[in-house]
Amino acid sequence: MRRYIPSIDWLQAYSLQDLKGDLPAGLTVGVMLIPQGMAYAMIAGLPVVYGLYAALIPQVVYAFLGSSRQLAVGPVAMDSLLVASGLTGLAIAGSDRYIELALLLAFMMGALQLLLGMLRMGFLAQFLSRPVISGFTSAAALIIGLNQLPSLLGIRIDRSARLHELLGDTAGAIGSAHLPTLLLSGAAIATLYALRRWAPRVPGSLVVVMAGIATAAWMGADAWGIRTVGDIPSGLPQFRMPGLQWEDLRTLAPMAATIALVAFMEAYSVAQSVAQRRGDHTLDANQELRALGLANFMGSMFGAYPTTGGFSRTAVNDRAGAKTGVSALISAAVVALTLTFLTPLFRHLPQSALGAIIVVAVAGLVDIRYFGKLWKGHRAEALLLLTTFLLTAFGGMVLGITSGVVMSLILLVFRSTRPHAAELGAIAGIYRNVERFPEATLTPGWLIVRYDGPLHYASQAHFKAFLKSRMQSRNAETAPIHTILLHAASIPYIDASACDMLDNLLYEWQGRGITLKFAGAIGPTRDALHRSGLMDRIGHAHFHTNVEAALLEQENGQQRQIATQTALSEG
Repeated sequence: MRRYIPSIDWLQAYSLQDLKGDLPAGLTVGVMLIPQGMAYAMIAGLPVVYGLYAALIPQVVYAFLGSSRQLAVGPVAMDSLLVASGLTGLAIAGSDRYIELALLLAFMMGALQLLLGMLRMGFLAQFLSRPVISGFTSAAALIIGLNQLPSLLGIRIDRSARLHELLGDTAGAIGSAHLPTLLLSGAAIATLYALRRWAPRVPGSLVVVMAGIATAAWMGADAWGIRTVGDIPSGLPQFRMPGLQWEDLRTLAPMAATIALVAFMEAYSVAQSVAQRRGDHTLDANQELRALGLANFMGSMFGAYPTTGGFSRTAVNDRAGAKTGVSALISAAVVALTLTFLTPLFRHLPQSALGAIIVVAVAGLVDIRYFGKLWKGHRAEALLLLTTFLLTAFGGMVLGITSGVVMSLILLVFRSTRPHAAELGAIAGIYRNVERFPEATLTPGWLIVRYDGPLHYASQAHFKAFLKSRMQSRNAETAPIHTILLHAASIPYIDASACDMLDNLLYEWQGRGITLKFAGAIGPTRDALHRSGLMDRIGHAHFHTNVEAALLEQENGQQRQIATQTALSEG
């Protein structure tokens, strides 16, 4: 049971000391969640109250089932934009049909995550490399920010998940910007940055929300033409099963799979960083999938659209001293009290204040510095990041993340076909790469090579070409090669195709009087050679523990041969 309900561990040992950390952390995150939840619902194209609904049941479910004790689950900017991009064109934003599809998307996403967790597919997070994540996140942050321009400037443009469409619509509407809205937005953004710099412990989003409500009420928002949130329904969400229509399921399936993977990656990465720093608990990727899946699955029945663990709220939860999942239960209680008693207070909240909160929150996601770092040392990954960014920005979220994953896998496969290979020479008895150490001494008549990767069907051509080039070079410079010694300690395995390739090379070399030897071959490599019959063909005596042992055995053999010839001549 502890494997599937990790909260059993901390519930049994819960103490007053834990509550002293959980209580302030839960209150802080709960207060932070209220304006954030409403803001992120705006990104998703939903009425703001659905951002608060998404902060209720998912938090409670994850608190008991998640393997992280600090992860703050709820609505986040990235998933909100993915929801908007996936549902654009299927229904009018904010309509009953749109809401129905958003809840169905959460239902499908949760069911898929739960299934993946039961199948122990947590390793899928490893296929999202950091350059892909960075390129996708940076493009998404720009799109999220530009989608807030109607709220920030008081203009009207269509919501879009493509950068060029947003820029074109904004250029056409920028002349109709509403000055009071613009001033209010500028003041809100300035306040958020000022508080972040000089008073980081103050909940800036809550300050902006309260100040925005007071300003709008004092000025008379309607008279000045400032758009406000309007009436927010009071009360807790009621149980409602999402409609399961086959056509909707088929249409939303690709988007549900994309959000499921991105949401899991986002939550797992931030939870892992906290767990590694604290060292008081360990994460289980499969349990995280199950917990997030059930959180979304059950949350969809109570008005929650797709949720996951948030970077900023988790950081705040951790810094505020959260010890266990009780902090999440307290946060959910704060949201529940707000929904029950305080929603009338938010009627005059300017949409520009929520837009400012979103823009400031996502501004830090555009990571130009990381691209510069990659460009200096890892050009291929830099180009991967840039391509993912461009495809996400101009082609859409699904195309961007899918293409990024596919390209990173292609790059991985390409690199596995061309592992590092080196000819070795001696420096004070140590054998090193002669290209890096030109002073290394080559052994006459011997070609000693090291291959730093698997030998399989895709890398065998590279292996043969490398050996051929080194043999031609050595035969042209020094005495002909009579022994090839493969330093195989870095070869993790050899597949059937590579064994056939070695068999053909062995046949060719034996006809030319060349002996093949192995040094440092590990167990899986020797097993593959043994099963294919190559070990017998090569000869067990030609397998050595290291390069030095192979050369010493050759030297001893030569000495024995000389001694035998001497004895025969004397006899």
